[in-house]
Amino acid sequence: MTRELLLERLTLHLALIARLDPGDVPGCERALKTLPLDDLESALRAAHAEGWLTPKEGGGVRFGRLAKASPESLGFSIDVVEMSGPARGPAGLAAHTHVTGEFDLCFPTAGNPAFDGRRDRWVVFPPGSRHVPTVTDGTMLIVYFVKDGAIRFE
Repeated sequence: MTRELLLERLTLHLALIARLDPGDVPGCERALKTLPLDDLESALRAAHAEGWLTPKEGGGVRFGRLAKASPESLGFSIDVVEMSGPARGPAGLAAHTHVTGEFDLCFPTAGNPAFDGRRDRWVVFPPGSRHVPTVTDGTMLIVYFVKDGAIRFE
């Protein structure tokens, strides 16, 4: 699996995300549930197993950047993390605000994990929302899509 091939597999998903209003969380989550995920999940798991998708580690979280916000990614930054507890970023700063909202695609990798208390594949946060990303009851691979890469860490 290559970065280019994985981004190609994300094309359909990015096209829909780019048309959605993250201020309408229920509407976004309904629309996102219509997308096929089997091929994408297989591709993400393969890239993760190869080690290049989440090459960095900090605070017990593995992470990596698939794409910076660019025309290729329809203006979204795409980051991937594997976590099994609360996120602990540099100097313990993981709390952040979603300036433009955030679309999260979640895949369990061990146990029966929940992301911020939810076991859904898609979790959407509206603009202005704030949280400390937390996974409970297992381990999860999470793909974060953020318009313009606009996150404010506190």
